[in-house]
Amino acid sequence: MLCFTHVPPLPRFSTSGIYLPASRRFTSFRTRMSSSSSVDSVPPPPDNAIVLGCGGIAVDFLATVDSYPQPDDKIRSTSLKVQGGGNAANALTCAARLGLNSRLISKVANDSQGKGMLEELEADGVDTSFLVVSKEGNSPFTYIIVDNQTKTRTCIHTPGDPPMLPTELSQSSMFSALDRASIVYFDVRLHETALMIAKEASRKKIPILVDTEKKRDGLDDLLPFADYVVCPENFPQTWTEVSSTPGALVSMLLRLPKLKFVIATSGEEGCLMVQRASKAEVFESQETDIESLLETLKHRKDSTTTFPTCVSSETTKLKANGVGTVTGRLFLGTAEKIPPEELVDTTGAGDAFIGAVLYAICAGMHPEKMLPFASQVAGCSCRALGARAGLPHRTDPRLVPFLV
Repeated sequence: MLCFTHVPPLPRFSTSGIYLPASRRFTSFRTRMSSSSSVDSVPPPPDNAIVLGCGGIAVDFLATVDSYPQPDDKIRSTSLKVQGGGNAANALTCAARLGLNSRLISKVANDSQGKGMLEELEADGVDTSFLVVSKEGNSPFTYIIVDNQTKTRTCIHTPGDPPMLPTELSQSSMFSALDRASIVYFDVRLHETALMIAKEASRKKIPILVDTEKKRDGLDDLLPFADYVVCPENFPQTWTEVSSTPGALVSMLLRLPKLKFVIATSGEEGCLMVQRASKAEVFESQETDIESLLETLKHRKDSTTTFPTCVSSETTKLKANGVGTVTGRLFLGTAEKIPPEELVDTTGAGDAFIGAVLYAICAGMHPEKMLPFASQVAGCSCRALGARAGLPHRTDPRLVPFLV
């Protein structure tokens, strides 16, 4: 079974026992674009790496407008596009284009939209044999209005009907879907089915990544099974009721003892990650205030580059006032600086980020490389309309420096 590989942090003390100054107690990662990097130098994807996802699938109707309408306005779209969507389906499409074997558990109806979704996923190499197809009802779909002025999008979702029930996934199908899986991913839709799969995956010791886009039914039941969590910046504070994002991340690790890392994404501002130290890395050290540590990392990040970077702390006791202490590392990742004329649509950027994280975990990338890689993949997706049109393949020249 493939698993996340941790790169040992820099030692806090020199071999002579002298305490190292702050300027030497941090590591950083910076992908360097060089003429020697080429598609031919990209290594093959992880052998037999399989990601199983359970969650949302939809048809997206994307309309671009010059500016978002006011109430009672009548406006014209500047373009219209129809393509597949849904968090889990998008993330698995991304993972498949990067080289993973992707399997999806979800539900569609036997209508033209459902058939189109299956064909699109299969064309990208996603295994759809575990999807439930209802003879009646409607497949899920979403109206998405993309504002060309603000580069924001508004989503109006209509769930599929009838909804998926756990009994529609037979035990034999679930066992087949989990067979040789390297990691399991949930977007917390279809939560009853997801919980059933999570229990079996946990029993088989298959790592689980949960996308906590927002508080949903069944989330609190599913999170204790998570090895990894990826979420938007505001989720940790909402879920823990801790006032700051760094403190809330510490709180999540304290509340969820199985959790190895949690990443909070913040769009063009990048991302923040806290990784729990392994048992071998736990040692006696002084506590470090996580808010102060974050400010130190902000001063150390490279603001001159356009491509994503990452700076990180050493392993230490991360203290959040009023919350507690967890031994681990803090990572600050930057996003790609996309020229305004190249930024088209942010729909599905978070799904692209998660698809890249799934790949990175299976490939054993250390966090200093994983975060810039995921940010680069998300940046690529923002250069086309919709969640999938801009998703890169692993041979994309923009990804080469992150993969060699």
